[in-house]
Amino acid sequence: MLRKLTAAAVCKWREKGGYREILILAFPLILSTSAWSVQHFVDRMFLSWYSAETIAASMPAGLANFTIMGIFIGTASFAGTFAAQYYGAREFKKIGPIVWQGVYIAIIGGMIHLVMIPLAAPFFNMVGHDPLVRAYEITYFRILCTGAFPAIAAAAFAGFFSGRGNPWPVMWISFLQTGINILLDYALIFGRFGFPEMGIKGAALATVLSGCVSFLVYLALLSRRKYEEKFATLTGRKFNMKLFKRLLYFGLPNGLQFFIDMVGFSIFILFVGKLGTTPLAATNIAFNISTLAFMPMIGVGIAVSILVGQNLGRNNAETAEKSVYSGFHLTFIYMAAIAFLYVSVPNMFINPFRPRIHPGNFAEIHTTAVVLLRFVAFYSLFDTMNVIFISALRGAGDTRYIMKILLTVSWLVLIIPAFVIIVLLRLNIYAAWFIATFYVTVLGLTFFGRFLKGEWKNMRVIEHPPIELN
Repeated sequence: MLRKLTAAAVCKWREKGGYREILILAFPLILSTSAWSVQHFVDRMFLSWYSAETIAASMPAGLANFTIMGIFIGTASFAGTFAAQYYGAREFKKIGPIVWQGVYIAIIGGMIHLVMIPLAAPFFNMVGHDPLVRAYEITYFRILCTGAFPAIAAAAFAGFFSGRGNPWPVMWISFLQTGINILLDYALIFGRFGFPEMGIKGAALATVLSGCVSFLVYLALLSRRKYEEKFATLTGRKFNMKLFKRLLYFGLPNGLQFFIDMVGFSIFILFVGKLGTTPLAATNIAFNISTLAFMPMIGVGIAVSILVGQNLGRNNAETAEKSVYSGFHLTFIYMAAIAFLYVSVPNMFINPFRPRIHPGNFAEIHTTAVVLLRFVAFYSLFDTMNVIFISALRGAGDTRYIMKILLTVSWLVLIIPAFVIIVLLRLNIYAAWFIATFYVTVLGLTFFGRFLKGEWKNMRVIEHPPIELN
């Protein structure tokens, strides 16, 4: 039996669409998404050292900002799926132009975020968190809004590299951005290296400034002659209505997926805030720990999406399907191991959030967070299904189905039940987290079922016949 399993694993490793192909592509993407995760983990960790109020404020304000930004990032970054299918179909000259349409989406997104700055105070005052937490939320949200354009545009540029199966530049730029962010976090939050102590304002500035650096490096790389000659990365920068509409048609539902998912969890976080600072802080810590382990799965998911897109561009659905199952096997094994650690050694994850500058009542937060990690351990296994099978459907262009399911399940399984449990019945934090866990489980099973039906195999985002670019 063991010999048969070993032989099957070796075969799965070597074949087209097997473990080896997934890992070669996913490795730099895992490091890239892990760098992003580390950046946010350290950001929240520094804020937890600073005060309980700043860590409590950072999650709701950050989620509220990314809820809107996610629409534009999801839309602009879908240029990567176009790039993958164009690359598989060997229509190289269309890759540069579609990426630039993502930059035009970033311009629109950046302008909308600037308009949102004056709305921060009315919104967070309406939410009704504790006064100091509310003041920090307003400050954090406003500053993050100023960095929307470079963050969205960088997501479009990243699609140029990852969509073609060359994710190494994405990894190195992510490392650079993370390093700058962590350094600025430490300097601006605590007032080190001659900078003033700025607390949560410093954390927001660090995020915006490091995002600007990422954007500028991507822009410099795309200006290189070798990319212009093969992919039209400079001559393709003009606005093209046909391509723009096509990116919107497939990309906007992808962006709305982010929006719907983030809205659901943002509302959930805001509801939890009504239970008090301790449940809110413990929830923020649990979600941040979850994100740290979750982001490597995103790297594999991106690899799955790329391979699905490239293989469908070559009209090779069989290899695309093999890639999906290879990605699922690898991520499930990884996430099962992490889930075991959540339950067996929770302090390893929670203790880094212990305040070191302004000590507060961390003991109660710690006790609550330990229990919440058990919920995280359970739903993480189903989140593996979400990541991989949504990525597969996204790589094919099945974005509208994903959007509809997320909208329906988010309201019926997460938002409305959370409102009843938290706001109306005033039950405890554990009842609220049962709802969140059930939500993730339902989504995982639903998207797995959609994948099994196989309709995605006949989908394409690239046009047939090719459209005229001029």
